[in-house]
Amino acid sequence: MRTVAGTAALYTRHATSYMAVRPKDVSDGKDLQVPYDAPSSDMSMMRIAIAGTGGLARIIAHYIDQDTSHHVIFLSRSAKQQLTTKGYQVTVVDYDDADSLKYALRGIDTVISTVTGAPQVELIKAAVSVRVRRFAPAEFEGLPQLRPANDPLDRHRSLALHWLNHYSQFVQSTRFVCGILYERFQPGGLAQSIMGLSSGFSGEGDYIMNCRTMEAQVPAYDAENNSDVAICMTAAQDVGRFVTKAIDLKQWPAELRMCGQRILVKDLVATVSRLKGQVFDPIVWHNPASLRSELQLAAAQQDTARGTRVQVLIATANGRYDFSQPNLNRAFPDTKPITFQDWFVAKWSGQQ
Repeated sequence: MRTVAGTAALYTRHATSYMAVRPKDVSDGKDLQVPYDAPSSDMSMMRIAIAGTGGLARIIAHYIDQDTSHHVIFLSRSAKQQLTTKGYQVTVVDYDDADSLKYALRGIDTVISTVTGAPQVELIKAAVSVRVRRFAPAEFEGLPQLRPANDPLDRHRSLALHWLNHYSQFVQSTRFVCGILYERFQPGGLAQSIMGLSSGFSGEGDYIMNCRTMEAQVPAYDAENNSDVAICMTAAQDVGRFVTKAIDLKQWPAELRMCGQRILVKDLVATVSRLKGQVFDPIVWHNPASLRSELQLAAAQQDTARGTRVQVLIATANGRYDFSQPNLNRAFPDTKPITFQDWFVAKWSGQQ
């Protein structure tokens, strides 16, 4: 077996790895069929607005620019010289000013949002006002329908979906579902790639395990104490590739799901331990009940950051990031996502 200490696998060496572990998926498969017909000629060149300029937005823009003839426009709160130097168009917008948003969205066919909160809601309203054809909200995680009411991790995303449903006769939408990004386990965590900075759990070691210090809080057990909690994971580059493919679909189903690898949480931890050649110490195994106790302790200590991290582990134990029927994988079988092992070896080779 290769280890991080060994030769790093090429990042471009992809393999299909959707594992046959029984998912906890509430979907019955309806509204998940992807139309396979070729795009119509009037979709040969579209203006695509990407709201936000973080790491995921840039990856999506890169693949749209590289693999299609579509024109990408970034919507940003401020000028971004680094992006304009690379040849991208950046339009500065004020999310508190409806006219600013409407002006920026005129002539736009599709909006792909990576911004959350009130700004995204205002963006949806402006998009409908100027007849944007399609809008993909900032999801890029687990199944939205598994978010409970008053979810502390919501960040107004359910409100955004409410407005998209309200305007469904005027704007087509889909929710991109990719599970957990591999980049949560890279050196520096998600924040290293300028992703999830406002989420409260984007740092190295904020989710399940710290792969540098080899400490872990593992939500491997469900409410019945079965160690079958699983998650779907995808590399950010593969999210960009699948989203780019989806742009040319004639119709968007309610959800467009992609998965690089589906794995039991306990096996994920074992994989990292094997690849690092180290044992996690300390390692604490959790079920939802023990995590709720951790949450109470964080609240008693007024440790908001810790509380947020525990909430994500509770969501994991409850199956929020586990799903079946990755319809984008099926629709585009030539797009082979990288396995977690190959990705991890490439990222951690040469790291302490």
